Amino acid sequence: MLTITLALLAGCAQKKDVDAMEARLAALEEKVATLEKRAPAGPASSAEEEAANAVMKGVTEATKNNDYATAKAKLQELMAKHSNTKAGKAAEKMYREVGLVGADAKPIDVEKWYQGKAALGDKPVTLLVFWETWCPHCKRDMPELAKREQDLEKMGIQIVGLTKVTKSATEDKVLEFMKESEIDFPMAKEKEGSMSEAYNVSGIPAAALVKDGKVIWRGHPGRLDDATLAKLVGA
Repeated sequence: MLTITLALLAGCAQKKDVDAMEARLAALEEKVATLEKRAPAGPASSAEEEAANAVMKGVTEATKNNDYATAKAKLQELMAKHSNTKAGKAAEKMYREVGLVGADAKPIDVEKWYQGKAALGDKPVTLLVFWETWCPHCKRDMPELAKREQDLEKMGIQIVGLTKVTKSATEDKVLEFMKESEIDFPMAKEKEGSMSEAYNVSGIPAAALVKDGKVIWRGHPGRLDDATLAKLVGA
């Protein structure tokens, strides 16, 4: 009787060991599968880069025509099928920008105004521009916007500048730059970067057009020539 009992106990112990081993093996297989999914793809071939560039060309054409549904679909295709190409890597940032079009616009909420004040409803359309004094492209584009302010006002567009005053920037530098560049439109310091976060700003200069409480365009301010603006705002 004792011999039979010991044999049964030994069998149970072996079964527990087997079950535990199988559980560990399953967990290991799952971990390997997860790592494989996360592993970066190898460098893209020239044919893959060419195919991705063709899709990106479609994105550019769609955004020029304000066809954001097509642009979003093509950017999703780039991220899914060509993630290891140059165009595929750029698609994620573009998708965050294009994906904002049609969304409710966050009201202007700032820490302080350096000059003027503005709200989204003050004019039919508001052009929000995100910039910093240490950004060389911003130093080029902001004065150009200042020169166009009166023409934009005739189209029903108000410009509002937003800065977080980061890195080497200071409020004195902001004020000095505004004076030197003859910037007269409202300028404010963001409240803890909340506006940049709401408008998916990951690089500067950046801009967003708001009309009737909705974001109707998002991108680099340098792409907003008069013809594009007229098409966007219906002027």
